[in-house]
Amino acid sequence: MTTAEFNEILDFAVAREEEAVAFYRDLQSQAKFASQKEMLKELELMEMSHIVTIEGIRKKGAQLNEVREIQNLKIADYMVHEPSDEELTYQNILIRAMKREEQSFKLYSEMGQRFSDPEISKLFKRLAQDEAKHKNHFEKLYDDFLSGGN
Repeated sequence: MTTAEFNEILDFAVAREEEAVAFYRDLQSQAKFASQKEMLKELELMEMSHIVTIEGIRKKGAQLNEVREIQNLKIADYMVHEPSDEELTYQNILIRAMKREEQSFKLYSEMGQRFSDPEISKLFKRLAQDEAKHKNHFEKLYDDFLSGGN
């Protein structure tokens, strides 16, 4: 794999993360409550951290020892649909975040299996791991929210 091809793949991943940043930024403008805006800003910052991670990989490569299994609570797996923009409640923000992280995890996992080049495979496994961490974070928040009697 050439450096240009590697950078093209990284550019794809950065563009995907930039879409997520824009998504959460747009939702912030629609949020009615400060707590919702704060949470959406946190989500935006998480997605921005993915971009930083990708750019770090561009400079240093993906280290194999960085890839590890993340616990999957599977809460998002049982969500039938994603709430619409009109239903911008705390619970629905968590659901949308879980589903978005789940979709990104699946995309990066598939990409990691699709490429035979070990460096590219490691890259996508690392990105999938980051998405799994964030999905797990939102699933725990959602579980805590439901356990609190809401």
